[in-house]
Amino acid sequence: MISVMIRLSLAKNVNRFVNIINRYPFEMDLRSGRHVVDAKSVLGIYSLDLSRPVSLEIYHDQCDQLLEELRPFTGTET
Repeated sequence: MISVMIRLSLAKNVNRFVNIINRYPFEMDLRSGRHVVDAKSVLGIYSLDLSRPVSLEIYHDQCDQLLEELRPFTGTET
């Protein structure tokens, strides 16, 4: 499992994020505090407190391409 902190503070970012991760077959969850939702669910994501970073948990070890696509959401974009 890989865990990455991401920011989804704008609605357009949520939609972009979901479009990206739905292209991958891995199971993924978003965790905000003790709340956990399916990362591929737009409605689930909107139920979280998005004013703070949330943890994306990816249940697959080889997901370098996915992590590269998610760089704009992690704050590590160069």
